[in-house]
Amino acid sequence: MASWLITVQLQIIFVTANLTFLQSVTTQPVDVVLAILLLAGAVIGAQYGARMGSALKGEQLRALMAIMILAVCSRVAYEMIATPLDSFSIEKLL
Repeated sequence: MASWLITVQLQIIFVTANLTFLQSVTTQPVDVVLAILLLAGAVIGAQYGARMGSALKGEQLRALMAIMILAVCSRVAYEMIATPLDSFSIEKLL
């Protein structure tokens, strides 16, 4: 890959991240408690995932990924097809 392409991609990433940060500081739509919980979960999940990934074979990892994708797709399809109990409610179906 050309070095100029990496430079352009990094520039796009940094400008986008900076603008997103500045916009969230200005309008303050971010819940700090939720952000901290998400960061903690991401750090713990990354460590756990790295350990599990090194212990499993590539075929097993692909099978687990396929199962997760199919589960998410089936849940989204169910939520799109199922009739809600109340038309004006945004509660969970399950």
